Amino acid sequence: MNKKVLLTGANGLLGQKLIQLIQDNPDYKLIATGRGENRNPETEKGKYTYISLDITNREAVLDTLRTLKPDFIIHTAAMTNVDQCEQEKEGCWKNNVEAVEHLVEAAEENRAFLIHLSTDFIFDGIAGPYKEEASPNPISYYGESKLEAERVVKAAKTKWAIVRTVLVYGLAHDMSRSNIILWVKNSLEAAKNIQVVNDQWRTPTLAEDLALGCFLIMQTQSEGIFNISGKELLSPYQMAIMTADFFDLNKALITESDGSKFTQVAKRPPRTGFIIEKAESVLGFKPHSFQEGIEILSKQLGKIQRQA
Repeated sequence: MNKKVLLTGANGLLGQKLIQLIQDNPDYKLIATGRGENRNPETEKGKYTYISLDITNREAVLDTLRTLKPDFIIHTAAMTNVDQCEQEKEGCWKNNVEAVEHLVEAAEENRAFLIHLSTDFIFDGIAGPYKEEASPNPISYYGESKLEAERVVKAAKTKWAIVRTVLVYGLAHDMSRSNIILWVKNSLEAAKNIQVVNDQWRTPTLAEDLALGCFLIMQTQSEGIFNISGKELLSPYQMAIMTADFFDLNKALITESDGSKFTQVAKRPPRTGFIIEKAESVLGFKPHSFQEGIEILSKQLGKIQRQA
């Protein structure tokens, strides 16, 4: 009998990649949820069910899960705009902590395995890249909210896994936010000068790789904390240069800068990134290189242009 998977954040980048991955698998019956309408045209295939669900509403969450009785919950929905979280703390806490409390309660009631998405922003970025056992020390409200959500999950009386990730990039339908590759490509094609920081370091993560990491955890029912990201520690400036090189665009338009030149509401950890040895050995996880990620994105863009 196929297992039921309830997905939150189905309209987001990771949510859409998980739908693509799970919907064709005969072992799973997928119920995707999000706020409002389904913005993913893949639904037309009728391979999964979509329902609108506000996860900040405790009764709605408990009622929905009592009806659906999922075996797995993959929780990808969150308020992830770091500056917005700093300015709208109440909304941030409601979406990133209280919603998790509701899902944990529902998971316990249904004995569902909960897979929760977390972030490198729970760290201060002084000693990255980090292993799973590293001590968190968030320097933004977003980071604080995500760390508190982890505490809620760890206290759950049901099976759980926490997936920590870094700077996710990729292509999806109706994207509300861009990513570094698209931003650099579009800016340089429009002959715009751009400033890119050279004093922050990340292990950028292709959305398809992150979706596969979550899927492998579900498939193997592996519990605990897993770092799921790319392997290369890169600065945004290096990522921009690699993007310009790949698309044969004018690198002279890219100015190397440091974080002090940018006024941002929330602090960013300077050097995060993850060591992913646990995911490699336990799950058999193998991420794409950033260069391969650019190629994958380029092919997807080409396909969209051909369909237009």
